Amino acid sequence: MPFVDFMQSPFGRTLRVGIGLVLIILGLFTVGGALGIVLAVVGLVPLVAAVMGVCILGPLFGADFHGYIRTR
Repeated sequence: MPFVDFMQSPFGRTLRVGIGLVLIILGLFTVGGALGIVLAVVGLVPLVAAVMGVCILGPLFGADFHGYIRTR
């Protein structure tokens, strides 16, 4: 799957880290309040997934969480 392959590439992982950091910074320092905290928590998802080397959207595209295509 091209999308999963891209997200598992070094550039895709770097992009996910960057997006996660931007969402966290926007949530905590720009938006503020309860909505800012929610935005920061949402930003943790791509950040942690990229650091751990998983793709949470992989199963939607026929791959597992690590980006490998399922054989079954």
